[in-house]
Amino acid sequence: MDRYIYVKGARVHNLKNVNVAIPKNSLTIITGLSGSGKSSLALDTIYAEGQRRYLESLSTYARQFLGEMKKPDVENIEGLSPAIAIEQKTVSHNPRSTVGTVTEIHDYLRVLFARVGIPHCPSCGRVVQKQSLDEIVEGVLKEYGAEDRIAIYAPVANGKKGEFKKELEALRKKGFVRIEIDGETYDLDEDLKLDKNKRHTINLVVDRLRADADNASRLADSIEMALHEGDGFVEVGLVDSEERKIFSENFACPDCGISLPEISPKIFSFNNPFGACPKCHGLGYTMEFSKDLLVDESLSVLKGAIKTMSSNRDTFTLKMIVKVIESLGDDPAKPFKDLRDDVKNAILFGTDSDISMKYKSDRLTYELKRPYEGIINNLRRRYNETQSEDMRFWMESNFMVQQICTQCNGQRLRPEALAVTLGGLNIAQISDLTIQEIYDFMTGIHFTDFQREIVGELLSEIEKRLKFLVDVGLDYITLSRYAMTLSGGESQRIRLATQIGSGLTGVTYVLDEPTIGLHSRDNDRLIKTLKNLRDLGNTVIVVEHDEEVIRSSDYIVDVGPGAGVHGGEIVYQGTTQALLDNPPERSLTGKYLNGELSVPRFESANNSNGKFLTVKGAEKNNLKHIDVSFPLGKFITVTGVSGSGKSSLVMDTVYPSLKVALGGSNSSSEKLAELLGWEEIDNVIVIDQNPIGRTPRSNPATYTGLFDHVRDLFAKTQEARARGYNKGRFSFNVKGGRCEACQGHGLIKIEMQFLPDVYVECDVCKGRRYNKETLEIRYRGKTISDILNMTVEEALIFFERIPTLNRILGLLNDVGLGYIRLGQPATTLSGGEAQRIKLASELKKTSTGRTFYILDEPTTGLHFDDVAKLVQVLKRLVEKGNTVVVVEHNMDVVKNADYIIDLGPEGGANGGEVVISGTPEEVAEYSHSHTGYYLKKQLSQLEAL
Repeated sequence: MDRYIYVKGARVHNLKNVNVAIPKNSLTIITGLSGSGKSSLALDTIYAEGQRRYLESLSTYARQFLGEMKKPDVENIEGLSPAIAIEQKTVSHNPRSTVGTVTEIHDYLRVLFARVGIPHCPSCGRVVQKQSLDEIVEGVLKEYGAEDRIAIYAPVANGKKGEFKKELEALRKKGFVRIEIDGETYDLDEDLKLDKNKRHTINLVVDRLRADADNASRLADSIEMALHEGDGFVEVGLVDSEERKIFSENFACPDCGISLPEISPKIFSFNNPFGACPKCHGLGYTMEFSKDLLVDESLSVLKGAIKTMSSNRDTFTLKMIVKVIESLGDDPAKPFKDLRDDVKNAILFGTDSDISMKYKSDRLTYELKRPYEGIINNLRRRYNETQSEDMRFWMESNFMVQQICTQCNGQRLRPEALAVTLGGLNIAQISDLTIQEIYDFMTGIHFTDFQREIVGELLSEIEKRLKFLVDVGLDYITLSRYAMTLSGGESQRIRLATQIGSGLTGVTYVLDEPTIGLHSRDNDRLIKTLKNLRDLGNTVIVVEHDEEVIRSSDYIVDVGPGAGVHGGEIVYQGTTQALLDNPPERSLTGKYLNGELSVPRFESANNSNGKFLTVKGAEKNNLKHIDVSFPLGKFITVTGVSGSGKSSLVMDTVYPSLKVALGGSNSSSEKLAELLGWEEIDNVIVIDQNPIGRTPRSNPATYTGLFDHVRDLFAKTQEARARGYNKGRFSFNVKGGRCEACQGHGLIKIEMQFLPDVYVECDVCKGRRYNKETLEIRYRGKTISDILNMTVEEALIFFERIPTLNRILGLLNDVGLGYIRLGQPATTLSGGEAQRIKLASELKKTSTGRTFYILDEPTTGLHFDDVAKLVQVLKRLVEKGNTVVVVEHNMDVVKNADYIIDLGPEGGANGGEVVISGTPEEVAEYSHSHTGYYLKKQLSQLEAL
């Protein structure tokens, strides 16, 4: 009993009351067709129950903060240990979250720099030394004139929470009279009550005097006292002025007179106001208004060149702009591009001189004389002043672009933090290195014995975490990379590295496709990491389709035999070797593994027009100013090891450049690559794995447009027409035909305070979404609710005589989604399912044959059998004359390409070049290509078959 995890009677989602025994301390793979129930078993049953039991052991008080988990629909699970899930969801969409913050390596680096970093003057770059009392006095006398009345302050607290009762009382007893709190000066004899939940800045007023050389002795005494009370810091400024000069016994530049703040870990944090760049607030970029997005230069001002203005010619702003143009001696009827540069500049950024103008409205006549503010200045002011998030979003999405911050050059930190170095590099420069480069840098840096004694433990922790990231194949990413730009597989492997670093034993780890984004060459390192996790004494359960990972496992659970309603059964459970030797009849996985089945090479469409889309000088991220040509009308795969620059080329260069060229983009923030041959393309579409909708109201029927036709059918029935029902009556999103008790959801959410929210079936409509009157309308004996509950396969038979519906349903079935229900909430669909629904929607459109489709790793979550269906669907898009570009590692897809662009040769700084481009056969024969090596194996296996 102790050697296995026993799952009895699992019925979550489509699981059909299954029983499973998984050996502990083993590497177990759960595999099967997409939608067969793998994730339902691994994540929604085993992990969910392990997590729930752990939370149940906590107190009720603790549980109200952590949230509760609903008990999965399973009879019993025995032998379960605490469970940790490492899923493929992206780490964070917060722009403040980076690889460094997620892995906590940045936190360790902050402490390292605070303890042994070498401070420099941010102005002149000189190494900063401590200042003596005499140097401070001399600096004050040099800064202020003899007639200036100055105040000497001792910093007591800088942005700290608390009431500070003891501190204020102690200062009063010492004989001090005045204190400055949050910019206001108070008498210490007053009864001062501070809000302990707010951050306060408190400065003790030590003395007020003239900065006269005759007062040098008194000045020195006061500064010495301030240094004592301010822990080595003193602030000096003109009386009643907010401008202060900081002097420090610790660090200050004798040449520039610049004193640095206390060198503590928080000044190296871009998420802390004390460390963040004051201009971009630690984001590394600012949002700026773009002239290109605001002005259509081919039009005149009178004909709508300014996009923010209404088409009404009789507006005050338009008349003002016309007056500006005329006062500068130009013609407002000219196209904007033909106006003089000084006139364009005045329109956008305003005038220094007054503009006189009269404006007559329906009721009043205005006469004014003032400088013109300028379109961009006006928008910037409104953007900063508005309280409306909708207005800010409208401006950002239509007229603004991200630009690298000009103050910190994208390094996020204040100048004082960037002036501290270690081994000649500041913390931002180290974060811009790849993981492998940082590891080499850290192991090669020289510390004195004294320094090593201080930071020895820190260094070993940093090196250990870096080594784990290298081991899981992430040596090419940088610490400064935004977490939201990581692929699902990359973010998952980051968490995997963190878990190995924790050194836990006796835990059940559940992983969801950790090979996403990993080239075949890097699989060995991942497999080794998974085995290390197992060897620590943990049970490792992996939902996976990758052949190499499956073959390296100890135990396999194959779920199937089909998907959706045709799946949910255990077709095989046992050792990996036994499956390879003798696969059961119903196990598709076993047949693909032993070579009985394989993904074939499908015939290519012979529709090449000999034309190319060429990208010139691509240099995004690690791309090395490369020129790449994409043959139009072909099925193209972009390959290369992880981090070689595939997504940088396709998603960050080709896609935005094409969007701009085709006039459909307003978000370009950087100089884009030059494109040649784009005139042959009329549209560019990315088909990704993002959900088809964010709420349960979205479903396959509504997304594909199928439900509109279904509602039309119901509205045309005799009974509906007799009652006067139109198609709106059959929508569950609006009042009229839906059940108002549940507002068309079919479920009602009941909040249970510290217990999890419970979703119960609506007791009015019994989960059918519509009211009684609407459900009385039937089409061929079925209600509208019955239609939503049909699977695609069932609906295909039911609507076989209606061509419009039959075509959409046929496409959904062709892409392997025959098992999903038409009304299945979008939130319950996997990424692969959502992508295939989008593919079906594209296939149903009338094609011009000039669309450029982009897919980034579409095989995520797909079984061997599903990959074959996907390739066939992509080939259909190409047959229509379209171009399909796929960023992919899966060799079953790569071997089916008409043309391959292989990037590399390695990841990170050692990548970003075109290794080879050509047909699969040409790439397979190229000895310097990692992709070619594995592709050659695939093609050899096909020849053998």
